[in-house]
Amino acid sequence: MSEKQRTIKTPVSLKGRGLHTGMEATITFKPAPVNHWYKFKRIDLPGEPIIDADVDNVTDTERGTTLEQNGAKIATTEHLLAALVGLEIDNALIEVSGPEVPIMDGSSKLFVQALEKAGIVEQDANRVYFELKDNLTYEDAPGHIEMLAVPQDTFRLTVMVDYNSPMLGTQHATIYKVSEFKDEIAACRTFVFLHELEMLLKHNLIKGGDFDNAIVLVDREIPKEKLDYLAKVFNKTGIEIKYPGILNNTKLNFYNEPARHKLLDMVGDLALVGMPIKAHILAARPGHSGNVAFAKKLKEAAKKDRFKKGVGKYNPNVVPLIGITEIMHLLPHRPPFLLVDKILELSGTHVVGVKNVTMNEDFFRGHFPGNPIMPGVLQIEAMAQTGGILALKTVPDPENYLTFFMKIDNVRFRNQVVPGDTLIFHLELMEAVRRGIFKMKGTAYVGDKIATEAEMMAQIVKVKETNGSATEKKSEKIKQD
Repeated sequence: MSEKQRTIKTPVSLKGRGLHTGMEATITFKPAPVNHWYKFKRIDLPGEPIIDADVDNVTDTERGTTLEQNGAKIATTEHLLAALVGLEIDNALIEVSGPEVPIMDGSSKLFVQALEKAGIVEQDANRVYFELKDNLTYEDAPGHIEMLAVPQDTFRLTVMVDYNSPMLGTQHATIYKVSEFKDEIAACRTFVFLHELEMLLKHNLIKGGDFDNAIVLVDREIPKEKLDYLAKVFNKTGIEIKYPGILNNTKLNFYNEPARHKLLDMVGDLALVGMPIKAHILAARPGHSGNVAFAKKLKEAAKKDRFKKGVGKYNPNVVPLIGITEIMHLLPHRPPFLLVDKILELSGTHVVGVKNVTMNEDFFRGHFPGNPIMPGVLQIEAMAQTGGILALKTVPDPENYLTFFMKIDNVRFRNQVVPGDTLIFHLELMEAVRRGIFKMKGTAYVGDKIATEAEMMAQIVKVKETNGSATEKKSEKIKQD
């Protein structure tokens, strides 16, 4: 039985200070539509820019994971993202009133509690997993980091940490399925060695750090004057080493809490793959830089796997949902500038179109005539025309509207398209439609190879009045899901 995507029922907010900036910020989790995944919105900045929780947007992994997109940054994202993954929430919008996610108690516990308070609801779409088919490895020799992912029918993590410290020693942590995260991992706090803490203080970092949101590990003898200095910096009294090797902290939640927190960080960083994962991931001495590097490898593998599946799913030889005659009723384009031949699938959130590339195309006469290659800009145009049909599905009389494209971002041309190729375009909504404006993620592929990728923003505008029943008959096809 297919699992449904999930989001939260009602908005819920939390307030706290950022670990490194010390700035106070409010975060608000909000429900989001299907296929949205996780997005941050910086509501304190002009235009309220959106930052996708995507590994391609990572710009810094020093003491946390920072994302940047559309001229905005959001830092220390991993604990919040881990809570969403741990509760198996697929779609959420996270509004933030500052540059850093609050550290709270240094774990994911308070985020988990807030999300459960908001309630979790199923949505009308199946969850899409990345199911690893072959072993995947990563190694960072200078950092002594090793990672391995093997096929598994659930999301399983095994972590080993070894800091060459007699105090910490070697620790292991494991979850056998993601549902264990809430009880076994969420409450595990971040940790730092005292000698690292001194360095961070000297560099004016961890302005929001406190003994209440981190475990401070002591792996050497500490003179009283240093304890007095720390008491002054953190405005605390009576600082002492309460447990062997732990500075002025409460009792550990688990004997291996540091290893469990490293596992928590991995869950949050691997959320940047952009979908739930089915694999067993084993990591030795992981950190944010290694987690992000491995997430990039997983995302690339997921992308290849997705489009290999697409070849079978989108068989260009099946009877089309919308043929060329109906397409010409919907779009104002005509040959040689009509660049989509048929529509195979159409729903409220996605569309699949086909373009058969032949040597008879007019553009081949002037574009590299001795070595015919379809121009990339025309691939984008064909993708836009396919996306236009998705946009027009939202109105009852689509032939009375035009689709105008407003912006194209993140365009990548990955493989050449030549005569004889069949281009298949897959476009899906990235956000809920507002005021007739659509934001779509588009991918064109030939066989199991990606040809072109782009993000598009378009708006539909009414240009003439409906003409009654004839219009309704013509638009009958496009209203079908």
